[in-house]
Parts: sequence; structure tokens; C-alpha cells
Amino acid sequence: MQELAVQKILVSRCLLGHRVRYDGGAHGPFDLLQQWQAEGRVIALCPEVAGGLPTPRPPAEIAGGQGAQVLDGLLRVLTIDGEDCTEAFLSGAQQALELVRQHGIGLALLKARSPSCGNLENYDGSFSGVKVAGEGVTAALLQRAGVQVFNETQLAQASLALAALESALE
Repeated sequence: MQELAVQKILVSRCLLGHRVRYDGGAHGPFDLLQQWQAEGRVIALCPEVAGGLPTPRPPAEIAGGQGAQVLDGLLRVLTIDGEDCTEAFLSGAQQALELVRQHGIGLALLKARSPSCGNLENYDGSFSGVKVAGEGVTAALLQRAGVQVFNETQLAQASLALAALESALE
């Protein structure tokens, strides 16, 4: 009996405890993510760092909070100082998509409310803490490519989606 390759999952590096957040911090690690790492499932990426941004870096937000509109050239990603960092965000998103294609990834677990990775809501671009429905640039690009995108508050749903993906492959 031939052993099937494990389904890979794209995971935000900050959720694995890597200190890549804009403020030099990290989140996690989470038990489930550590288990997935031990199983060889995790492909880790911080789109912002991959796109060329340093750690730490000034906070950035999407003016309007909608990553899909950044992809379409309608909105920009700006730092709190007004610097346009849209190209770095687009580059990081493209690198995430390349990893998805390279590894046959159908599921991503990304950082909630990040201008790159947020999948349900984002900050509105005013740097005042106001949240709006919307997704980050990377999350929007991956969703357009058919990837199921979850955040760290949705670990149970992500686990169920992974099980469904794997059963569909059997």
C-alpha cells in the first residue's frame, strides 16, 4: 500500500512563534500548528517580510481595508507615516501564491486582521483601531485562487476543512 503525501498548509510565520510582526512580536505557537509542523504539513511564510519589509516596521493598513481592491489597483497599503508599501504587499502575496501552486496547497491559516493575511476583517486605514469587513492582500489573492483561508480563531474549522480535503484525495 502506497503512503499518500500529507496535505500541505500555508501558515503565517507569526502564528508559529516567529518574531516577524510589524512590531517585532509573534503569536503562538498553537498546539494544532505544532502538530501540523510535526506531521510535515506546514509551509511557513510572512508575506510582508517576503515582500521585502523589515522587522520591526511601521504599522501599515489598507485605506478602506479591502485587499481585493489593492489587487485590482484601486487601493493602496500605507504606513502610519504615509509611506506607500503596496508593492511589498503585492510581492509577498505573489510569493504566497507561488508556494500554494508549488505545494498543491488548498488551505491557509493566516493572521487575523493583518493587512496581508486577515481573512474576515481588517483595519480601515485610519490607524484608529476601527475594523471593517474585508481581507488582506495575500488572503484576497489566495481566495481568488480557490484556497480556503482561515485565521487563528478558526483552528477548529481549519482542522475540519483539512480533513475534508484529505478525504477528497483518498
